[in-house]
Amino acid sequence: MRFPRSLAGWTIAVFGFLAFALGVLGLVSPDSLLVILGFETVPTGERAPGDYTLVYMAASSMAAVNMGAYYMLASAVEFRPFYVWTVPFRLVTFTVFTILVVIGNAPDRFLGVAIWEGVGAVVTGAALWWESRRARATSVTSST
Repeated sequence: MRFPRSLAGWTIAVFGFLAFALGVLGLVSPDSLLVILGFETVPTGERAPGDYTLVYMAASSMAAVNMGAYYMLASAVEFRPFYVWTVPFRLVTFTVFTILVVIGNAPDRFLGVAIWEGVGAVVTGAALWWESRRARATSVTSST
């Protein structure tokens, strides 16, 4: 197992691990994940015909497992272009999830998911910025 070699890599690794773990939780216990996200749960036997909540939970949880895995792999090999790409896309996710709460298509607790994405994007972006400044300062110091 390889650990990240940079602060930005650690931000990606932590997000990846959390996505992976929550994805596994959603696969193993979808109702538990629904509760964490602030959604009401319905006992399986009481679900209406055509209620595809569990199918959606399985699909989105599997996507989270995959996403978590590739975030952790990117951090293990220090694939910095990937880190940069995640920042704007996570900000888009923050925006979309926030809008879903504002317009009433998601419960207020779902704002936690939006904040997680937004804060993660800002933290990764800040780590990338700090590391680039540090690298420039080091190259200027070593060339003089």
